[in-house]
Amino acid sequence: MNPIIKTIRTTILSLCVLLVASEIEAQSYENLNRLEGNYLDTYYSEDTYEQAVHMAKLCDSVMSFYNALIGFKPSVSLLVLSPADWSNYTKFPVYGMPHYPNSKTLVVASDDNDFWNSMLPSLEKLPKEIAHAISNTYSDDSGNLTMRGFFDLLAIHELGHTFHEQGGLTTQRKWMGELFANIFLHTYIAEKEPTLLPALTTFPKMVVSSTDPGQLKYSTLSELENNYDLITQQYPQNYGWYQCKWHIGAANIYDEGGVGTFQKLWDVLKSNNEPLNNLSFATLLSNKVHKSVADVQLKWNK
Repeated sequence: MNPIIKTIRTTILSLCVLLVASEIEAQSYENLNRLEGNYLDTYYSEDTYEQAVHMAKLCDSVMSFYNALIGFKPSVSLLVLSPADWSNYTKFPVYGMPHYPNSKTLVVASDDNDFWNSMLPSLEKLPKEIAHAISNTYSDDSGNLTMRGFFDLLAIHELGHTFHEQGGLTTQRKWMGELFANIFLHTYIAEKEPTLLPALTTFPKMVVSSTDPGQLKYSTLSELENNYDLITQQYPQNYGWYQCKWHIGAANIYDEGGVGTFQKLWDVLKSNNEPLNNLSFATLLSNKVHKSVADVQLKWNK
């Protein structure tokens, strides 16, 4: 088995978080510390202050950027949790995955962890060019490999879902809901934190370039729509490939259409509530948003 696909077999729960039944009831955060002075109500575990400040600052910057762009801010609380506190505030089974257990709460991990580390295959098993890119991109100050940079950014993807849910968008397709969140993520990084683009893009490129779609059980968008729960629950590595394709698609959309593409997509998904067939949806996206967005559907298998 391809070593990259093998490593994400057990870890791509990270990319199907929306389908895990992990809702939590409203609860008090009195056992956590509260970080003052941020737009997001931010709570954090003991000894995680620095990561809480970092994540709160990042999320506040994202919220400010998009509020200026589209005139909307969702209501979100941020929880920065240690391994000891994780199970007290979320039912999500894997420590380390940014997710939202309900539409107004974003949960992130404070500590480096085995889940993040498991995302990376052994460099010795990778082609030299890919191994070099991974080593250069995902090493900490001590030279140790870590996926913290990638997973910290996935919190922005999850914020994108709170925007489209609380903003009342009709995404029409499951794949569009995920593509929207990836466009949301990539647009912010490209506009405000371009030095972080390698951390965002290297891993998805590695997965897509080293995977033969013909070896996957599912590879088309129609197959995804018809088997969404099955794919995410029983074929996580297959779903991981889809997510990486959406990451790359989002990068291409930004490169071709710029920040204005997100604004147009927001307006179109907010104002078109009636169900559309594939042709009508592609035509709408091409005419009212940007051809590159429609091409995610039209050229998926090319």
